[in-house]
Amino acid sequence: MSQPKACILSVSGAQLTDGEKKLLARVNPWGVILMGRSCASVAQVTALTAEVCQVTGRQTLFFIDQEGGRVKRLKPPAWPDFPAPLSYLGLYKAEPELGREAVWLHHRLMAAELEPMGIRADCAPVVDILHAGMHKIVGDRALGDSADAVGDLAQAALAGLAAGGVAGVIKHIPGHGRAEVDSHETMPVVRASREQVSQDIAPFKLVRHATMGMTAHLAYRALDDETTPATHSRKIIQEVIRKEIGFDGLLMTDDLGMKALGGDLASRATRALEAGCDVILHCSGLDAWGKVLRDPEKVLREMSEVADVCPQLSGEQLRRAQAADAATGDVKPFDRAEGRARLEKLLSEAPPSATAGV
Repeated sequence: MSQPKACILSVSGAQLTDGEKKLLARVNPWGVILMGRSCASVAQVTALTAEVCQVTGRQTLFFIDQEGGRVKRLKPPAWPDFPAPLSYLGLYKAEPELGREAVWLHHRLMAAELEPMGIRADCAPVVDILHAGMHKIVGDRALGDSADAVGDLAQAALAGLAAGGVAGVIKHIPGHGRAEVDSHETMPVVRASREQVSQDIAPFKLVRHATMGMTAHLAYRALDDETTPATHSRKIIQEVIRKEIGFDGLLMTDDLGMKALGGDLASRATRALEAGCDVILHCSGLDAWGKVLRDPEKVLREMSEVADVCPQLSGEQLRRAQAADAATGDVKPFDRAEGRARLEKLLSEAPPSATAGV
């Protein structure tokens, strides 16, 4: 069998359409990401992941955005709720060991929901630092407001996911915390000094061992120029992400459909691959007017446009993808009820975060 293509695609709903079956069989994407439109119940998601693997003929790696708080594709009442990652900062500042335990439990419990359904990759944790006065696109998705806190807690998050057989994806390299606008709508330009940007890079160094990472659709004046986002910047990918941070895992783009990137989908994907991204992520999440994209034909057209310009995995891309695959599925024993009770106890006793309300 030929190697899968260097892309992670989405699907339009709770079951595959005939067109999606044909495309997935032809393209064989390395991964598939599930959006909220594809998550109705445990039984339905389990059936969907099995169906995709049957169509592709291999154990395709499934991704999801499940952070807790406002970013979650699995929602109550079908799945339990989890607080925003920033909820643990007050506890961490008061009792670092308990803060790390709470973050580990948060992610271990999420993995316990994901892995049995066939989802073995989570686009978490957010390793961006919370900066006062910046756009709330990061906000309470951050684990903390300092490099040390974020890096420390991100390690706990990755460990919690891994104990449940799920690989984490660190994001958004080299740092999204200084964005003044929403990258879903336009490209943020970080005009901070090199010293300030180095602070944002610092927590990523502490989790550089992660098997997967996601780029930021932000331009950094101190790292390249004001017109080239990190996703399209060979200078940032090679000199900062690969060398300065020392990240040697699989590097994927943030969602290709975000308006921070100019041009059509095919050119966006091509530029990202040429810059040094290993895999293209395309969620088919929003249309040109910012509305959730649910039309199966539109989703299929977008998927086709992206997949057709992505090559088959080879060389270092393939090595990193295989390492990411190998980092999943090793589930350690865990009592879910005890874990949930312990997490709720820690949260009930935690002091409020100094950044509450962001």
